[in-house]
Amino acid sequence: MDPHTKAPFIPSPPPPPPLPPLPPLPPPLDVLPLPRLEAAAGAASGAASVAVGPEQPPGGHATSTAERGSFCLAICSCGWTGPARRSRDLARKDATRHTAE
Repeated sequence: MDPHTKAPFIPSPPPPPPLPPLPPLPPPLDVLPLPRLEAAAGAASGAASVAVGPEQPPGGHATSTAERGSFCLAICSCGWTGPARRSRDLARKDATRHTAE
């Protein structure tokens, strides 16, 4: 097979200029503070509504559920949070399991 020696050499185009830096991302949800039980009494409206659970159990943990859009989280006064769930019942079970620990 005959090589194409008569083809002209075409240099590659220069690289494009670098892109400007991206704006900083908002902090992830696990860094944002969760609503506390005291905030439930003062929050008349907002994206996150908090359902206050029963009185504080003897273990020192007061759990409740917080709704974030279509998801429900189990939260505790010690700072623990359960996974975001679409089922409120599963979030309540997560809170019950946490207080049993």
